[in-house]
Amino acid sequence: MLNRSSIIKLIFFSMLFSVSFISLAQNDTIQKPKSIFWQKVRFGGGLGLNLGNGFTNVSVSPTLYYPLNEKVTIGSGINISYIKNRDLYNSWIYGGSVIAIFNPIDYLQLSTEIEQLRVNINYPTLNGSYENNFWNTALFLGAGYRTESITFGIRYNLLHKNSNNVYTDAWMPFVRIMF
Repeated sequence: MLNRSSIIKLIFFSMLFSVSFISLAQNDTIQKPKSIFWQKVRFGGGLGLNLGNGFTNVSVSPTLYYPLNEKVTIGSGINISYIKNRDLYNSWIYGGSVIAIFNPIDYLQLSTEIEQLRVNINYPTLNGSYENNFWNTALFLGAGYRTESITFGIRYNLLHKNSNNVYTDAWMPFVRIMF
């Protein structure tokens, strides 16, 4: 049985707990200002999903962009892809890239990007499997039409080789979005 003194203590500690909880909750809502660097950083990248008759391609490629001034932006990204073509091969491709973007006028965007990818391909054979693992380097020069934070364009891989099994053509269209 609770006496009057116990009830008063219970109410007092309940109120103290409530006030402490509310004050802590309010402290959580106070946000510290971000550094100047992180206030300028923009995000972008790509997500891909291709599904077909025995074919699967899943890719993720986030990119961070940092504007040096109104005309020049630099960025860095990672690329991860999984590709499977039933009974022919499966592949993991992963790596990174560094990009420089130049906007000489409002609607024109020029870019240069170097990309280094590790490619692991597994081909099933009658005797088990055959693996082809290699590094692929690409150097892209691109140009695109820019409207606000979206750019539509085309880029050319200066280091393209028909034998590298990564890109089927040196010319590649692109859509670049920055948030």
